[in-house]
Amino acid sequence: MTEKNIEVLRDNLTIRGTLLTPDDATTYDVAILMHGFTSNRGFTPDHILYNLSRKLLKHGIASLRFDFNGHGKSDGKFEDMTVPNEISDAEAILSYVRKLPEARHIYLMGHSQGGVVASMLGGLYPEFVTKIVLMAPAATLKDDAIEGVLQGTTYDPSHVPDKLLVRPDEGLSVGGAYLRSAQVLPIYEVAQRYHGPVTIIHGDHDVVVNIKASKRYEAVYENATLHVLKDADHSFINSSREAVTDLATQAIVKQVQLNH
Repeated sequence: MTEKNIEVLRDNLTIRGTLLTPDDATTYDVAILMHGFTSNRGFTPDHILYNLSRKLLKHGIASLRFDFNGHGKSDGKFEDMTVPNEISDAEAILSYVRKLPEARHIYLMGHSQGGVVASMLGGLYPEFVTKIVLMAPAATLKDDAIEGVLQGTTYDPSHVPDKLLVRPDEGLSVGGAYLRSAQVLPIYEVAQRYHGPVTIIHGDHDVVVNIKASKRYEAVYENATLHVLKDADHSFINSSREAVTDLATQAIVKQVQLNH
């Protein structure tokens, strides 16, 4: 295993990530892993993306997991983050992976808000993506923004505040641009431009993102499979963590076998 910290520049912000590649491989497939709202790329084994990167590697699949702007070790302020500029972060990472001389097929994998970004990135760059895996994709963030609620914090959706405190214990606020852009995001319209295979995984005990989001993804995609995990919450804690990372890994492994 070779682990390398990478940096890409996006609009004068440095986006940082971790590239994990199999040793002595002249070519390999690469999965780009995207984290959720307020999370990071995963620095410890208990993190979903860290766990996923190791499981993929056991099957000879490389991965690049990265911190979105305002998260983890990437540049930027959290309150300046929006879903559109996270898509820009992901575009810069995709461009980096496309230029790797060893890279063959590219997969997109995202959890929660990272799932929304993965789905929209796939719709924007369908010809470069071999498969997409969405884990509890938070497409309800648009419905919530139209209603004027963000993770339990409410506001007037017709008079969006310039700043909204969403995690008082951590002092985290989103900017008005996050809320305004969320209200008009063409999530499914862009996502459905991708016609390749998609695996969707959602927990039946998810109280953060209603499973209707994943069911709608399944409906708009041409070639999607939805797995509903029993007793799993939004973060896939405890035993469901193994289940979701196993399912996600197997979805990619099966695709690799089909590719070759």
